[in-house]
Formats: sequence, structure tokens, C-alpha cells
Amino acid sequence: MPFTLSGRHHSELLIKKSRFIGCVEPVSGRDEAVARVAALRAEHPGSRHVCWALMAGGQSAANDDGEPSGTAGRPMLDVLRHQELEGVLATVVRYFGGVKLGAGGLVRAYTDAVAQALRDAERVPLIRMQELHATVPYALEGVVRRELDAQGATLAGVRHGREVEMTIRVAEDLVDELVARVDDVSQGRAGWAASGTPP
Repeated sequence: MPFTLSGRHHSELLIKKSRFIGCVEPVSGRDEAVARVAALRAEHPGSRHVCWALMAGGQSAANDDGEPSGTAGRPMLDVLRHQELEGVLATVVRYFGGVKLGAGGLVRAYTDAVAQALRDAERVPLIRMQELHATVPYALEGVVRRELDAQGATLAGVRHGREVEMTIRVAEDLVDELVARVDDVSQGRAGWAASGTPP
């Protein structure tokens, strides 16, 4: 099961005079991650590197920001992957202390900075949601609304036309159960459409 984080957590390491400031935080996707990295660059103008890794499904990325290839972003991403995290950005700001660490030393430093930031971070199960569209007769709107509440689904939108058109958000693993329950209480009179396609 994938997890995300409840909030932002930091770490700080001093290795051979270089300062590594690690941070892990939940993000919605690549755009938010890129904006956060830009903000860190502005906050730390004297730093040599702002390396980052994003674990966000098809938007996942790793950036060494001038460190030797594969010594920062990829190891940071591996930590996130190992922890089964999703929708999480890891960043490490490095202030160079004048002593080179070598490839192995860099990998350890960036890995440790992220691992220490994660040490006290609260992991939250990531519940993947699915959007459904249903149409029901007016007479059944109340009973269907009650069933949605009972199943933990959220009514994201309602439109009253010839029938009541509902946009519903529910956890992916509860979709089949919800559809079966709504079909039952509506005596098979509910119509369903695929996500993104209004009924």
C-alpha cells in the first residue's frame, strides 16, 4: 500500500564541512515540486546545490543539480521508493564546505539526509479516489444521497435536469461495492458513466 506524508519534515547533517539540509513533504505533482525547489533556491542563495527527487507516479523525477550524475537525485528517489511513498518531494540543499566527498560519500550523504528527514515523519495511507457519474430519478435522490454517505463517498457535484446527475468521488477499492449498493437502493434505475464522461 502506498503512503504519503502528513506534513513537511527536515534534517540537517554536517559532513566534512559541507552542510546538507534535507526536507521531505507531500506535494500534488510535478508543478508544485518545481515551484517548491525554486522557492528553496531563493531561500538559500549561497548554497551550491539544491538536489531533489519526486515520487509521484508518472511525474516522478530525480535531479542532481550539478552533482556528479547519479550521486544525489537517484539515491534520494530510491529512499522514497523503498519507503513506498507517493506524492512526496525530497529535497537536499548543500552548502559546500571545500572538501570533496567522492561519489560514494555523496550518495551516502544525500541518502542519509532524506532518511533522517523521514525518520520522524508521519506516514499516511494514500487512498486513491475514483470519480463516478450517476443519474437517478428525482424520487430516489434522497435515498441515494444517504447511501453515498453510508459508503463514505463524496458528492462532488449535482445537476438537476431531466434526472438528477451526480458526480461522486469514492476510494477505488470501494467502487464496486458502492455501485452495487446504489443499484440496489435505486432498484436498478441508476445510470452510470465512466469517469470524465457525464451521463
